[in-house]
Amino acid sequence: MNVLNFVQAFFSDSAHWHGYDGIPSRFLEHVRYTLLALAVAAAIGLPVGLLTGHTGRGGNAIAVVANAARALPSFGLLVLSVLLIGFGLLPVMIPLVVLAVPPILVTTYEAVRTVDPAPVDAARGMGMPESGVLFRVEVPVALPLILSGLRSAAVQIVSTATIAAYVSLGGLGRYVIDGLYQRNYEKVVGGATLVAVLALITLALFRAVERFAVSPGVRRR
Repeated sequence: MNVLNFVQAFFSDSAHWHGYDGIPSRFLEHVRYTLLALAVAAAIGLPVGLLTGHTGRGGNAIAVVANAARALPSFGLLVLSVLLIGFGLLPVMIPLVVLAVPPILVTTYEAVRTVDPAPVDAARGMGMPESGVLFRVEVPVALPLILSGLRSAAVQIVSTATIAAYVSLGGLGRYVIDGLYQRNYEKVVGGATLVAVLALITLALFRAVERFAVSPGVRRR
C-alpha cells in the first residue's frame, strides 16, 4: 500500500472525524498549542529584538543566545522538563518557546538594524521621541522581515508540537505516536499529512497578513 492509499484510507474513514480523537478535535488542539507557544515566544523575542535593534546594542549577546537555543534538542528538553516539572502543558511549552524565540529575536533585531538611516535621522532631527522613531519609522519599514521571523517560528512550532503526544497530550502528533505504537501506518501518514497541511495554512495566513499589514511602498521594495 503506497502513501496516497494510506492518506485516502485515513481521511475516508468516518471514525476519524468524530469524537475526542477526531480530526477536528486534534486539529484545534494542535492550533491551540501553536498559538500559545508563538504568543509567549513573540512576547519575549519582539520587545528584546526591537530594543536592541533600535539601540544597536546587544547584537553579540543575541547571536550567542540564539545559537545556544538552536543547539538544544527539542525532544531532550521536553524529557528534561517533564522530569523536573511533571506532566502537563508547561513542559511542552518550554521546548516550543525555546525553539521559536531565536528566529523571532534575530530577525527582529536584523530588521530594525537594516532600516535606512536617512528617514531615522530625519525623524530625530524633527524632534520625534525615540519611541516614535522606533514605532513610526523603523517598525513599518522593518515589518516584512519581522513577519518573516514570526512566520518561520510558527512553522517550526507547528512541526514540533507533535512532541506533545509523547507526554499524553493531544494534537496531531497523537495520530503519529499512537499509529507507530499500534503499527497503524494509515494513522501515521494521516497525522503527518495533517501537520503538513497546517504548516501550509500557516504560511498562507502570514502571507495574507503581510499583504494587508505592510504598506505597498515597503512591499515593493
